Amino acid sequence: MKAKERQRRARRERAQLQQINLFAAGIDVGSRSHFVAVPADLTTEPVREFAGFTGDLHRLADWLVELGIQTVAMESTGVYWIPLYEILEARGLEVVLVDARHVRHVPGRKSDVLDCQWLQQLHGYGLLRGAFRPPEALVPLRAYLRQREGLIAEASDCIRHMQKALRQMNLLLDNVVSDITGVTGLAIIRAILAGERDAQALARLRDRRCRADERTIAGSLEGHYREEHLFALGQAVERYDFYQQQILACEAVIEQHLRRLDQAGDAPPPPAPKKPRGNSKNGLAFDARSTLFRLTGVDLTEISGLSENTVLTVLAETSLDLSAWPSEKHFAAWLALSPGSKISGGKRLSGKTKPSANRAAAAFRMAAYSLTNSKTALGAFYRRLKARLGAPKALTATAHKLARIFYRMLTTKTPFVDAGQDYYDRQYRARVARSLKKRAAALGYQLIPLPQDTPQNAAS
Repeated sequence: MKAKERQRRARRERAQLQQINLFAAGIDVGSRSHFVAVPADLTTEPVREFAGFTGDLHRLADWLVELGIQTVAMESTGVYWIPLYEILEARGLEVVLVDARHVRHVPGRKSDVLDCQWLQQLHGYGLLRGAFRPPEALVPLRAYLRQREGLIAEASDCIRHMQKALRQMNLLLDNVVSDITGVTGLAIIRAILAGERDAQALARLRDRRCRADERTIAGSLEGHYREEHLFALGQAVERYDFYQQQILACEAVIEQHLRRLDQAGDAPPPPAPKKPRGNSKNGLAFDARSTLFRLTGVDLTEISGLSENTVLTVLAETSLDLSAWPSEKHFAAWLALSPGSKISGGKRLSGKTKPSANRAAAAFRMAAYSLTNSKTALGAFYRRLKARLGAPKALTATAHKLARIFYRMLTTKTPFVDAGQDYYDRQYRARVARSLKKRAAALGYQLIPLPQDTPQNAAS
């Protein structure tokens, strides 16, 4: 009786809700097949299963179009949703991609059939919110940049394998050079693989810009050479060279795609950069600053900590047009960089930011980390928060500030102006002084500033 009562109550609650999407479908995406649910009044078979082959996906789309379906909701399951999403979108259907975390906590769904029916029901009542997907023109750029990111990660694995092989032979090259894949490091490693064993001869391959002298480098190269470790070192170097070629090929495709996006290729170049261009090892091999300036109308690389690669990553993950977010607060919240608002009973329980795998947010965090020794206002802001709150919270707060500056510049087309570290320090001291004056006044005291030429001020 209790089960029947619950069913009747559920039917009454559903009857009170107003359907917004009358021609909505729900799809449970799988690796082998997809379950599709449509309104029961449109067909005698409201739930059907389609295989994952391309022909079956087209038959699925034909069936939905024939029934007059206008919008479809599906969960973002792995990468299995991508072909189906593209086919349905090409047929003119509105596809809503739903985060699986938003609907996975609903109890009672124990099969694919119930899952797709639940998605169809929620979407019919307008209770599902679609995930953001960049415009079609930027989707290839996002894929190329993610491919390049994966290649860089795999090249880094090769570097670790090279270091391991050198260590096993007690060749402590990584102790005397900052990067074994730099000019000095690669020259010495290639000479070792070519058969050179004389430490003095290897040390003479030192680049003049290397901080360690030849004597120190020669001492680090007196090791125990073994064939199995040399073989592992050689294979690691070959893989590293291969990935470097793959990265260059990927960057060439990225440059070509940027040129296709740039409709005003003959427009005047941007003004000269105010900050020197970084020499990051993983930076782009071509100059993307001019193209980015023509696409956005503003030089986003002038923001402290943001390089061409960072700007490209954020734009590919979001869009050239940030109208999907009404304000910079919405943009920062979507990036999961805003403080949490977990409140119960009028008491704030937690202010932690929610976990997220957003690549644009990760790019802003890396940009914030690069400001550790920066002589800029943002660098001073990061260091002050790091000393007071710790590095993790300071990184999040600085990334939040960078995201808001990025949004403001891209939407208002206003250039970035760095006030400098000294200006930020003066503003910070002024805020502290105002706070101290208020506290002193509340206790019945008055703060009197010391003259500028007093010994205390001179010592400070």
